[in-house]
Order: sequence, then structure tokens, then C-alpha cells
Amino acid sequence: MLISRRHSLRALAGAAACLAAPAWAQADEEGEQFDKIKASGSLKVAVYKDNAPFSSEAKGEVVGLDADIARALVKHMGLGVSFLPFHAGENMDADLRWMVERGHYLGFGPADLMMRVPVDRHLMFANRKVFIFGAYMSERPVLLRDSRKLDEVRQAEDLVGHPLAAEGGAGLTSVLIGHGGGLLRSQVKLYPDAIAAAQAVIQGEAAAAYVTRAHAEVALNQAAGATGHLRLGELAFGHQLAKGWPVGVAIKASNRHLRVAVDEAMGKLQSSGQMLSIFQSHRLTLTT
Repeated sequence: MLISRRHSLRALAGAAACLAAPAWAQADEEGEQFDKIKASGSLKVAVYKDNAPFSSEAKGEVVGLDADIARALVKHMGLGVSFLPFHAGENMDADLRWMVERGHYLGFGPADLMMRVPVDRHLMFANRKVFIFGAYMSERPVLLRDSRKLDEVRQAEDLVGHPLAAEGGAGLTSVLIGHGGGLLRSQVKLYPDAIAAAQAVIQGEAAAAYVTRAHAEVALNQAAGATGHLRLGELAFGHQLAKGWPVGVAIKASNRHLRVAVDEAMGKLQSSGQMLSIFQSHRLTLTT
């Protein structure tokens, strides 16, 4: 009986060691991931191509709001930045898979960090190997309208009979076109991007455009001539997407050391007022 008991204790001790080993191994792996980043001296940051005012390329350099936030972020972390610009895939799940989790099938990536990721619980649940956090702004849908053509808009039905502009393929456009079973569908003209849709209102081609505040502000900032007749306002469509959504960053879920470092750096950006200054330098409103 005594021998049997000793064997049992040894078996239990061995099992405990086996259970503990993966935890230690995971901690070591997390530390090694962050150590490699620090040793390289720079953080690889994925940003969308052709996504003004957030990220685009000019004269071989990545520019835009997200690019400047990334530069400030890594500076607080004591690192440099290496950008990985990429074209958006068929959906956000694909973007996270190629740019954060695995690396792109074309042979580049993965990045250490990806900018402009919706901080959404459903997206998190569907992508367990990715951690999404660090919201730095909120995307806010607005209606940019010409007050000479639309004096007042209190509800979507007030838009009936007026030419409207929207970005082709955008989620907001789906909300606009789908409202009331397609009530406004025949009035909506699609443009290649949201800035172009907003410019259609400024140039008198449309009475209103349903876009994000940032895109509307870019168009207004670029406008030549009087803009006093143009108005920005919210318009509820009874849809969650129309209420806006927080935007943050994504990293591998396993890299907890990087998560802590990014979280601390993001906190410094916001508490010091530097985040607000970056938005102001782009003549954009910091919506939180």
C-alpha cells in the first residue's frame, strides 16, 4: 500500500510539472516576441493604402493621421517604426488574418501592430488569435448637406427627392441605401471614396452626403470658396453602425508584453494632450 501511495504521489507530481511547463513556455515565448521587437529597434506597423486622411503614400513616405499616431506611439516606447502599407481585403477578418496573425499570402508581414481596427466584441470573438484594444478615436457618421437645397433634416424621410452622394462599397452606404426597404436607393450616386462623395455636395452635384466626420472635414478643408451654406449634422437611421464605432489597434493575442507597452504609450499620448495635437495638425476633430 505504501509503495502504491508513493507511485501515486510521483504520478501527481509529474502531472503537475507537465501542466506547469506550458505556462512557463508561454511566458518565455511572449518575452521572446517582445525581446525580438526591441532588438530590431523598430515596430512593424500595418496601415491601409490609399486611405486618406488616415494613411496614404506621398513621395515614398507614409503620411496621414494613423501614420502620425503610430510614430508618436513607438517614440513613447523607445522604438522606431517600419510601415507595412497594404490594400484592404474582402473583410476585416481577412485583414487581421493576413496582417497580424499569419502574414500576407503575397509574402509580406505579419506586422507587430495594425492601425484602424474596429474595437468590436464580435470581431474579437471571431479572431481569437488577435487582440484588439487601445481605442484612439470614434468614427462618427454625419450628413453633410447644402442648406440651400436641404434647409433642415430631422429624419431620413426628409431626404426623399434629393440627389445624395455616398462611397461605393462602404458600410454607411449600405445603411443609407437599405433604409426603409430602399426608400432612398434611386437617389444615391456612388463615388470612389468618401471624400469624393463629400466633395460632390461642395461642388453642387448632390444635396447631401452620408460619410464619416473625418472625411467630411477633409473635403471642407480642401474646399475653395465659400462654405457657409454647408452643414454637418448627425442623422439616425436606427442602425448600430450609424451610431459610430471606436477604432483602435490589433496585435497577436500571445504578445502580452507588447500589449502592456502599447497600452502605456497610448495612455501617455492621450493624457499629455499629444493625441489632440495630432488631430488638430490634420484639422480633424478628435471624437472619443
